[in-house]
Amino acid sequence: MLLSISTSSQAQAAGSSSAARELYRLENAWTTAVVKRDSAFFRRNLHPDYVYSDERGTFNVDQVIAEQTAGADTVTSAENQDMRAHVHGSAAAVTGILIVRGHGKSGTFEHRYRYTDSFVREHGRWLMFASQDYEIPAR
Repeated sequence: MLLSISTSSQAQAAGSSSAARELYRLENAWTTAVVKRDSAFFRRNLHPDYVYSDERGTFNVDQVIAEQTAGADTVTSAENQDMRAHVHGSAAAVTGILIVRGHGKSGTFEHRYRYTDSFVREHGRWLMFASQDYEIPAR
């Protein structure tokens, strides 16, 4: 789903633990990886059993990486807003809003997605295990 990166002050207040800070860092690194089409980032940080769902259906890790790195649209910037970390031992979820800007066949675009990303801590690192999002309707 990014080069303009911002984290709201609410997000910092919502989870100031070291785990929450690491999860916010990973979420913001995702936005940069989308802009750069960095497949190595996704391979390092997505669990091998990762699953993603949205209004189109359910997708596995390889399908998601292909879409993020070889899609027809060009993402020029992305940012996270209103992130909140919910950490429970070796499992965690991050909720937030992702704003993606770029251009494609139909011209320029800006999409806003509300998301939930689930993480599992394995071998001392957080790996994204599942994600779900939906596009917020334009006002």
